Amino acid sequence: MNTRGSFIHDLEAQRTCGHLTGGMDLICAYAGARSYLLARTDVYSDRNNDFIVTSNWPFNLVRRFAAALVDCEARTSEVRRCLQAFEPAFQDIDAPHDLSNDYAPRMCLIPFNAGPARMLLALLFEKDVSLSNDRLRDVALAVAYYTSQYPEIVSTNNALSDLTVREVECLSWIGEGKTSDEIALIIGISRNTVNNYITSIMNKTGAKTRSEAVALAVRQRII
Repeated sequence: MNTRGSFIHDLEAQRTCGHLTGGMDLICAYAGARSYLLARTDVYSDRNNDFIVTSNWPFNLVRRFAAALVDCEARTSEVRRCLQAFEPAFQDIDAPHDLSNDYAPRMCLIPFNAGPARMLLALLFEKDVSLSNDRLRDVALAVAYYTSQYPEIVSTNNALSDLTVREVECLSWIGEGKTSDEIALIIGISRNTVNNYITSIMNKTGAKTRSEAVALAVRQRII
């Protein structure tokens, strides 16, 4: 395995060259992993966006597990996300027959933030590999730094920038726990108008619930 110093040097060289997959290969190798999957969890609700950024997982594993992993992470509360960020966790693969005999039947999941984006790195290892917690923590920081250097990966949801002043105002009051009736009274408009604003917010952001729309806006500093 590379030393920490040589790993940082090589990763910076890949960043300078603009090679995303080259850097991910280095990160994967430094962790002692065989395969990686990198995904954005904060765009999962919008099916128009590709939530898998890059991966060299076996295709059948991507098809079977990727959406479920990202969906689970996307549903994690904001508080729990903050507490778990950069902390590696292991999860058994419940269908080990989908793995070749070379792979261990569990994966390492590392949630992290890259700029305003919420990301997930999922690593697969060979059987009987010796893992280092220190290296996995280094990997969490390295992948956050590395992916943050690619604006096309971590750019914010453009739909949020399309919100009107009134829609942002309504969203702010929703974040304060106000109901449609309360927001209507505060702003001085009808309840139906408030609900129309909220419907527009949901359509623009792709959020399924008011709480999800608020979470998106908070993460991207809209409110």
